[in-house]
Amino acid sequence: MYDFLNDPRFAGIEKFKSKVWLSSPTMHGDDQRWVDEAIQTNWVSTVGANINEVEKQMAEYLGCKYAVGLSCGTASLHLTTKLAGEKLYGQAKPNAGTLAGHRVFCSDVTFDASINPVAYEDGEAVFIDTERETWNMSPEALEKAFQLYPEVKLIVVAHLYGTPGKISEIREIAERHGALIVEDAAESLGATYKGVQTGLFGDYGCISFNGNNVVSNSRFLIHRGVTTDLRHGCNEIAA
Repeated sequence: MYDFLNDPRFAGIEKFKSKVWLSSPTMHGDDQRWVDEAIQTNWVSTVGANINEVEKQMAEYLGCKYAVGLSCGTASLHLTTKLAGEKLYGQAKPNAGTLAGHRVFCSDVTFDASINPVAYEDGEAVFIDTERETWNMSPEALEKAFQLYPEVKLIVVAHLYGTPGKISEIREIAERHGALIVEDAAESLGATYKGVQTGLFGDYGCISFNGNNVVSNSRFLIHRGVTTDLRHGCNEIAA
């Protein structure tokens, strides 16, 4: 491991006397009451009244038909990527992923959980460069990528640090090339692009309540339905 403490570039900088937590957990008020209630009523599970209520409220807030709570962001992104692969290429064999033999266009500046599911499903990630204004996927670079790999039918795009990317432009490119979008809105819950909540532009979307993203909770997945409106017909969301 590199010895940063003795690196001359950091001379004079003192080590913190105690840890500086990225996102320290807190528990009080209603949060504490609901956790206690779940334990006392034996609903420490993947189901229960509190989970049902969170899913209902998130669907109402975002303006989609369904919301499904998952254990973590990686699970949400894996599920959406797997569903997209099955929709595009059919159900995989037991020893193979749904993206086996297929390329996927991905944001090149994001947390690795956005991209890992592509590998889980045996796909090949092709990273798309960022644009200067938002640090997110460049629509121009995406268009060039389709010129190189016109067979690609899936895009995984993230909104970095809560700043929405140029997602309506990316949506237009995807539709023109017949590609699906997994929209990683884990860091951008509450952020809008042209008046529309992020997470509603993709065929599938994921939002997060992670402590160092928004607030502490879990993750949601969003699935775009068949209807079309200003939100591109998002009918389902999971996290």
